Amino acid sequence: MVIAIDGHSSCGKSTMAKTLARQLGFIYVDTGAMYRAVTLYCMRNGIITDGQADTQKLSSAMPDIKVSFKLNTQTGLPETYIDNECVETEIRTMQVSNNVSVIAAIPFVREAMVAQQRLMAEGNNIVMDGRDIGTTVFPHAELKIFVTARAEVRAQRRYDELKAKGMQADYQDILKNVQERDYIDSHREVSPLRQAPDALLLDNSDMTIPQQQQWLLQQAEKLIHNS
Repeated sequence: MVIAIDGHSSCGKSTMAKTLARQLGFIYVDTGAMYRAVTLYCMRNGIITDGQADTQKLSSAMPDIKVSFKLNTQTGLPETYIDNECVETEIRTMQVSNNVSVIAAIPFVREAMVAQQRLMAEGNNIVMDGRDIGTTVFPHAELKIFVTARAEVRAQRRYDELKAKGMQADYQDILKNVQERDYIDSHREVSPLRQAPDALLLDNSDMTIPQQQQWLLQQAEKLIHNS
C-alpha cells in the first residue's frame, strides 16, 4: 500500500508523514531529502553557482550520487546519506533550500530519483512525501493527500524550526524562499507541483500538529479498513 503526501514547501509534510508511517508500521521515504542531497552534492562539487547548474557536469556525476536512508537507532527516525556519509543536518540549511528547486527541476535528476523511489516501494507498505508522488511517482497510490498552508505561516514555521536547531535564520529571507520555491515547483516543465484530481486537500494553516495528525490517521485507517 502506498500513501502519497504532496504539497508546498515548509507545510510539515515530512513531520506528518514520519508520524503516520510510525503509527501504521509503514516505511517512510522523504523524497524531498533526496533532492536536497543531490543539491548538497552539487554545491560541494561546484556544479551549481549563483543559482545556475552545470547540467552537463551533473549528468556525468548522477550515476555516482547514491542517496539512501538509514535508521537512527537512537531517535527511531531515518536519516539521509550520500554514499556512507550522513548529511541529514547539512541538507536542511537555507543554502540548500535556496538551490534545491533549481536542481529538482532538471529532468534527468527527477528521472533518476523517481526510479530510486519506485524501487524503495517494491513489496513494501510506504508513506512517501514530496511534490509529485501522487501525480508522477505513484499515480495509482491508494491514498493521496495534498498539503498546503499560507506562505506566511510556512515561513514562520521554518524560521522557528531553524532557530530551535541553533541555526541562523531571517524571517523575510525565508518567506522569499518559500514564495520562490512555490513558483518554481509549480511552473517547472517536468512533474510540476499540483494537486492530483483524487487527492484529499489538507490546509493546515490554522491546525495544530496533533489535529492534523488525527485527521491524517483517520483517512489512513478508513482506507485500510475498507481495503
